[in-house]
Amino acid sequence: MFPGVSGFKWDAGHVVFLGAFYTVVMVVLATFLSALVRTRRDLRFAKAVAIRWKEDFHDLPPRDRRCRHELNGEVESRVCENGFDCRSCAWHPEFERAAAAQAAPLRGDLFGFPMPLDRLYHRGHTWVRKEKDGTLAVGLDELGARLIGKPDQLALPEVGRRLHANGTGWRIKRSGSTLRVLAPIEGTVVATGGPEQGWYLKVRPDTPEPNMRHLLRDGEAVRWMSRELDRLQLLSAGGACPALADGGALVEDLGAVLPKHEWGGICGAMLLEP
Repeated sequence: MFPGVSGFKWDAGHVVFLGAFYTVVMVVLATFLSALVRTRRDLRFAKAVAIRWKEDFHDLPPRDRRCRHELNGEVESRVCENGFDCRSCAWHPEFERAAAAQAAPLRGDLFGFPMPLDRLYHRGHTWVRKEKDGTLAVGLDELGARLIGKPDQLALPEVGRRLHANGTGWRIKRSGSTLRVLAPIEGTVVATGGPEQGWYLKVRPDTPEPNMRHLLRDGEAVRWMSRELDRLQLLSAGGACPALADGGALVEDLGAVLPKHEWGGICGAMLLEP
């Protein structure tokens, strides 16, 4: 028998059942609405990150926006117009096919400067390495680590925070300057580390096989790093970066030898802050 039907009688069991039923309905509805709000917020945030990076990228001087395929010698001269995101470049597949015909990769070191080739490199001096559990470890490459040295303060994102490629990965403060390190890939932070661990973030990618073709690998990463060392010497007018071609070695902690008023500007330029 049901409510409204002749002979139906309410009892405590009916009340408990309907109370539980409507509670479940409300919880499901609240969860759905919360997920909808979070999704809309994430979409707005992702759009804001993309807009900021587009503006920052085009504020960089042309010499700092050279296409990866120019660095590889596949084109004579080309300025990137895609924010170093080859995933959105119509020409990249063609250039990549040409690159596949090149010689074997270079060794993973440069002037005694380690560049492990078990990882992919972002132009903002971070790297990404796929771990056995499917997460992605994110760290600073050797040049980035020597540029930053021992920070006064490190602000890492909270576990559960979503990252957006070319958005803020984490922030570092030293010598009165605060710098942001760009995130090289999208995903959700599942663990945080630091200089002592050799990695800064562990990220769960959005898909089991994330698209990372915008990142540099193997020989092209070594060639890019060679250009970056040249760029650092030009920026370092105070002479903190020795002439590597003449047998000099890059100091372990540039932040300790650069004048405080220069460190922020040099590191910001190298880490793609306009």
